[in-house]
Amino acid sequence: MKPTIEQISRHVDQTITLGCWLANKRSSGKIAFLQLRDGTGFIQGIVVKSDVGEELFQKAKGLTQESSMYVEGVVKTDERSPSGFELQVTGLEIIHEAVDYPITPKEHGTEFLMDHRHLWMRSKKQHAILRIRNEIIRATYAFFDKEGFVKIDPPILTGNSAEGTTNLFHTKYFDENAYLSQSGQLYLEAAAMAFNRVFSFGPTFRAEKSKTRRHLIEFWMIEPEMAFTDHEESLQIQEQYVSHIAKSVIDHCPLELEALDRDITKLQQIQAPFPRLTYDEAIVFLRGQGFDIAWGEDLGAPHETAIAESYDKPVFITHYPLGIKSFYMKPDPENPEVALCADLIAPEGYGEIIGGSQRIDDFELLEQRFEEHGLSEDAYRWYLELRQYGSVPHSGFGLGLERTVAWMSGIEHVRETIPFPRLLNRLYP
Repeated sequence: MKPTIEQISRHVDQTITLGCWLANKRSSGKIAFLQLRDGTGFIQGIVVKSDVGEELFQKAKGLTQESSMYVEGVVKTDERSPSGFELQVTGLEIIHEAVDYPITPKEHGTEFLMDHRHLWMRSKKQHAILRIRNEIIRATYAFFDKEGFVKIDPPILTGNSAEGTTNLFHTKYFDENAYLSQSGQLYLEAAAMAFNRVFSFGPTFRAEKSKTRRHLIEFWMIEPEMAFTDHEESLQIQEQYVSHIAKSVIDHCPLELEALDRDITKLQQIQAPFPRLTYDEAIVFLRGQGFDIAWGEDLGAPHETAIAESYDKPVFITHYPLGIKSFYMKPDPENPEVALCADLIAPEGYGEIIGGSQRIDDFELLEQRFEEHGLSEDAYRWYLELRQYGSVPHSGFGLGLERTVAWMSGIEHVRETIPFPRLLNRLYP
């Protein structure tokens, strides 16, 4: 197999052949500098006219942006290079010459770049963001495997809502109504009763007409559910998990973080335990900051940002009023007006990245919640039966992948954190 740029350190002073594309180039008299990429990384190729001859040198100088090629050369160490290496080119075979590549080094508008997303993801910063996304996914599987979780895949087509909302994409399932899933949680609760600790990782859909920088129509969720686990234990697992993926990004994505000019010190502070604030304490704090907010109102993005700015780490906001939370959340036995739940708010203005709770495990209480929320008992009969046959205390949470990628990458908008974002007015490409 041909070596890749990612493996380049294994081939110092060796002659190798790279399959690659031309990201950019410049020339200085008798030397051409080729910025090469192969999908695993970027490296500079040096073409010296006196070493390669006129024909090859002119071929190198005439290369167009994003042309594909095989490049032969000797790997050399170079402390000035971000990767620590460069390639002294000795041969070049063009595979395909790209003509009039639309994304040039000049500035382009966001809509133009989104229309060319299939090409934009080749650029260095977009490439770095999606590599960080990949590392968070890899670290997620490693963490839950180490902690004894079983991967379970809930259905994407469902007959009802996980949270009783109307923000669902409707479709026909032969002669029945069906919806694209907004969460796999209810199915994972069933799986937890079979396997104890489970998690899912998959796409979810919200038909919310939102245009904010934090929202996507289609996004990916990591959703663990745990039997015999109370609210406090769940919070500990959440902070251990987030700390783990932050460390993995620091350890395995140094070049990507550098390409994004990410302040590493902010990521290094993401270590458990995380500070906690009850909803009551949050209301008092927000009023002290000049917010006009009544007890019982949900917290919006400005509220979350104001709270997060007081901390260097993510902060848990716990014990929200039952009235603004989902039907399945267990009331706090010491104060039944609030739920045993928490949202994890990321620092630097990135907002909520995790929502979680202890789930109701009492059959009669859950049945009462169905009535209060106007939910069909027939549609949820299977979910009720989980409380009928060996019910146990159990908890779970969901982490939004794209918001987490945006936060750890230090970028402003979640639309750059997924290969092909689905936004309110964007279904192309």
